[in-house]
Amino acid sequence: MSIALVWFRQDLRCYDNPAFASACNQHEVIIPLYIYDEQALPIKGAQKWWAHHSLSALQKKLQEHGLPLVLRRGNSSELLVQLVSEYNIDAVYWNRCYEPAAIARDKSIKAMLKNQGINVVSSNGSLLNEPWEIKNKSGDYFKVFTPFWKHCLQHISVLQPFINQGNPQSIDVPSDQLTDWNLLPKLNWAAEFGQHWQPGEEGAQKKLEAFIENGLQGYKGARDFPALDATSKLSPHLHFGEISPWQIQRAVDCAAQNKEIDFGSIERFLAELGWREFSYYLLYHFPTLPEANFKSQFDAFSWNNDAELLKCWQKGLTGFPIVDAGMRELWRTGYMHNRVRMIAASFLIKDLLIDWRLGAAWFSTTLVDADLASNSASWQWVAGSGADAAPYFRIFNPVLQSEKFDPNGEYIRRWVPELAELSDKWIHQPWQAPKGELGLTLSSGYPAPIIDHAKARALAMTNYQMIKKDEA
Repeated sequence: MSIALVWFRQDLRCYDNPAFASACNQHEVIIPLYIYDEQALPIKGAQKWWAHHSLSALQKKLQEHGLPLVLRRGNSSELLVQLVSEYNIDAVYWNRCYEPAAIARDKSIKAMLKNQGINVVSSNGSLLNEPWEIKNKSGDYFKVFTPFWKHCLQHISVLQPFINQGNPQSIDVPSDQLTDWNLLPKLNWAAEFGQHWQPGEEGAQKKLEAFIENGLQGYKGARDFPALDATSKLSPHLHFGEISPWQIQRAVDCAAQNKEIDFGSIERFLAELGWREFSYYLLYHFPTLPEANFKSQFDAFSWNNDAELLKCWQKGLTGFPIVDAGMRELWRTGYMHNRVRMIAASFLIKDLLIDWRLGAAWFSTTLVDADLASNSASWQWVAGSGADAAPYFRIFNPVLQSEKFDPNGEYIRRWVPELAELSDKWIHQPWQAPKGELGLTLSSGYPAPIIDHAKARALAMTNYQMIKKDEA
């Protein structure tokens, strides 16, 4: 009797899962396993809520295959060795992870298991291209997104779905109870999450279908307006591996056969998948991306790192409505619209002069979709310190951004109800409103701006230009 263990990690799905399908198709008995290893790769904040519900959904999906999910908490290496020995396991399957700590862990575990005569099969379950496969003409890795993505598009072969065609049996293996892991918050700050999200591959499939049907057409123009429901919101499902990028690619390719859907929107949406790929690609080739400036000259940048200003930003109390709306959306839903993420990040870095790493740390705790790769690459992009980063002199004016992308203040009113009665004219800069409006902001409880944007911009420019002089 051939027994295989399938180690689920960031691939919490059964459909189109190469590790799961390969094991099911080649072995008589399967042990699906998930390890909660708090020391190796801890699950943070809002993602604990998602992980709980995603694992619950995976349990139900595996039960449809007659395969109970085994939950274990502890050191991954020790638990795998124990299970392999105790149940005479012949092979261990997993899909690759790309975080530096995960790569080191997996290399060590693979070597150890192979030394014991165990067959170890690792697969690509989460990227369109492996990071080591894409190289520029010099044989080096790309450092600019556009040529990287153009090259990727020429080499992507959209795979057929990985299907479980076997009928493996299960064996009785003791498991932890998911509720004993206490992933759900005791003080239920995540009370509204369930109104916005359905973790699990069924929820991912619904999101994909809804976006293809209602959001893909016109995506290029609508995606920047946060009041519109115009984005796919697939990012947390991708983060937890509840859907594969190939499945998304196949769905978009199928939709592209409909000539009514504009090519520009398809191209723009696929480029968002491309940025995720590029982020993992950078992290693989530059593993210190979460901690170190990609451009080392930014090591000399003079940060302010005022703790009180950071707290105002985190709580959505900066006095700049578009920034505060985004930060409050983040806290209440575990998500923030991408355009507003850029505005909020630019404000923290370039208005408040707070280190991008502090912003990335807050997002990693509060976002349900915070990939280490995408979070780090995106924050460095805004800071100007990353690969293919925004120019250092690109400093978002939060008022102009608000007026352009939330012209009627609909998004602001949704998340900053103190300003709901302000007219469209003043809602973007309530401190300028006549005293008769709203009774005004002091009585509404909304704070005055914590900083003068014009002065902050001038100071940021001075600091950035000092870096440029040092570089020269």
